[in-house]
Amino acid sequence: FLAHPVGVFATMVMWILDQTVGEGRQVWRPVHNAPVHVERAAERARSLFRENIGEARNSADRIYRIQCQEQLRAKGIELPRYSSPAPTAQEAARRGVRFYETLQMDDGHWPGDYGGPMFLLPGLVITCYITGTPLSDDHRFEMIRYLSNHQYPDGGWGLHIEGQPTMFGTALNYVALRILGVKRDDKRAERARQWIMEHGGATSVPSWGKFWLATLGVYDWEGLNPVPPELWVAPYWLPLFAGRMWCHCRVVYLPMGYIYGKRHTAAITPLIESLREELYTQPYSDIDWVKQRNNINEIDLYTPHSKLLKFVNKLGGLYEKYAPRFLRDWACRECMDHIHHEDETTKYIDIGPVNKAINMLAVWYDNPNGEAFRKHQERIVDYLWLAEDGMKMQGYNGSQLWDTAFAMQAIVSTGLEDEFRTVVQKSHDYVNYSQVQEDVDNNEHYYRHISKGGWPFSTRDHGWPISDCTAEGLKAALVGLDMPWLQDKLSPQRFYDGVNVILSFQNPNGGWATYENTRDETWLEALNPSEVYGDIMIDYTYVECSSACVQALSKFAKKFPNHRTKEVQHSIDRGIRYIRSIQRADGSWIGSWGVCFTYGCWFGMEALAAAGYSYEDDDAVRRCCDFVVSKQRSDGSWGESYLSCVDREYRENKKIWPSGEYGLGSAFVDARKVSSSTCD
Repeated sequence: FLAHPVGVFATMVMWILDQTVGEGRQVWRPVHNAPVHVERAAERARSLFRENIGEARNSADRIYRIQCQEQLRAKGIELPRYSSPAPTAQEAARRGVRFYETLQMDDGHWPGDYGGPMFLLPGLVITCYITGTPLSDDHRFEMIRYLSNHQYPDGGWGLHIEGQPTMFGTALNYVALRILGVKRDDKRAERARQWIMEHGGATSVPSWGKFWLATLGVYDWEGLNPVPPELWVAPYWLPLFAGRMWCHCRVVYLPMGYIYGKRHTAAITPLIESLREELYTQPYSDIDWVKQRNNINEIDLYTPHSKLLKFVNKLGGLYEKYAPRFLRDWACRECMDHIHHEDETTKYIDIGPVNKAINMLAVWYDNPNGEAFRKHQERIVDYLWLAEDGMKMQGYNGSQLWDTAFAMQAIVSTGLEDEFRTVVQKSHDYVNYSQVQEDVDNNEHYYRHISKGGWPFSTRDHGWPISDCTAEGLKAALVGLDMPWLQDKLSPQRFYDGVNVILSFQNPNGGWATYENTRDETWLEALNPSEVYGDIMIDYTYVECSSACVQALSKFAKKFPNHRTKEVQHSIDRGIRYIRSIQRADGSWIGSWGVCFTYGCWFGMEALAAAGYSYEDDDAVRRCCDFVVSKQRSDGSWGESYLSCVDREYRENKKIWPSGEYGLGSAFVDARKVSSSTCD
């Protein structure tokens, strides 16, 4: 495994998360002269991951924990070792906070692995290859480690690290391995190629895979269904108009449309010529590319093309034959204008990793020597996370605000905040700093919601406020008002701005979506072209977002009872009605941003508890409690599989992790019990 294909250098390289960059940025740097005992500890962590990957495919961030332990030792501090369990719950909490404070960054946030999807890193690698953006040997080595670790024995890769192999995952990660330097005759490459051949070749890769392969020049643009940039100059009343889509959907298809409209393709190299031979079951020149447009491998197909989408794609194909040049050029200019706006308002981080990589490629084609492309290169590191399983591209530039807001609330809930003032002060400082304090320029023209007063998921540089992140940020800031010793508390106006954003996010049905209001009807999902994702076309309302907003408004009303009193209470009432309306017949709520019924029920119950309802007086609470109790295991724990998200029914996680504990569930269930007074 450790035989490195891009050069001979020390394999035992330690990495550290840079504490000096601040502002929530998570930047990993290699250290070649680390003490031998540190390098060996890192190698033990990597070996342990490989030994247990059959049971746990997620990292435990052991590399970062080693760094934290070394920093403590440098100060003459050793983590306490306990010979017996804590005698009380309070002491258990104290021990937990004492450990947790060792992981806190100097700027106040808690870092962590936000990886999982396996289709992100290949897009970045392809973009770097096309644009000539260098990746250091250390980075390439750890990326290869990551891809090697998560390759299944049969040679394939999944859509995500828990998922079974797919053509999307396997074709893209195979290409990434080859670009990173793995030779064609390497055993990993041979196994992956065999998987691809046994499943019909890469012609059946889903549309996002077709796009990436086409940009690289190893798939013909004629093999894609149209991605017309003209959607960005169409009238707003058009149902498929880009501004109506969910923001994550539209900002991905924005640079895709630009590159598709221009048919930009990488310069042919010997590697590209070789990949054209390696990916297909027939000679590249013999492939009928038009017939591949709807050729999607059945293993990948989660959202089949609807009849309406098939009709629209046929119309699009006809349009592509006769598209007026002036209209195409105008549309591409408009797309580039929107791309630049997205880049500039997010400090070139962009809303997520997919449009980060495609935006970077688009601006390079627009101006390879431009300032925009250079700034994109500088922010690549914000998406890279290093753990014992290797280096991955994260699903965001981190979850800094989200984790820190919850951590601060959790610590305060123990009643131990006076013992851990430094920890609480630092976390409050990060929450304070991360609030977005201005709207983006010309937000309506660029289809952006208001931003001032909101909180993002990660960092203020990222800058996209989200309803539940705003709610949790507001809740954490409100907690600080009860601590007379806390410095730099938010002014009342900052709280008012946060509430204004939350109120503006509420939809007519009483629920909250994510980044914006819901802008179109659910029927638009019939035009979902992705094949591998569901419910991506519009911003839907969710129990998690709705609950967080109800909780935040309820806490705010107690601290600021005279500010927009009627509006706030009316919003809470509408939110509770919505949450009740989506409770399932079995008493559960289905979550969408975590796994899955456990997560949804936690948020549903928290909202009802915040509004004053309890087990004794509310049927919805009792029914959810009955559901929760019905899923408890014989040993007292709970554990739920991610397959619940796929099947939309509760699926138990039958694995026992190496720690001896069952997967996700027990902690959330305990929180539900306490918040709703359901224990007996």
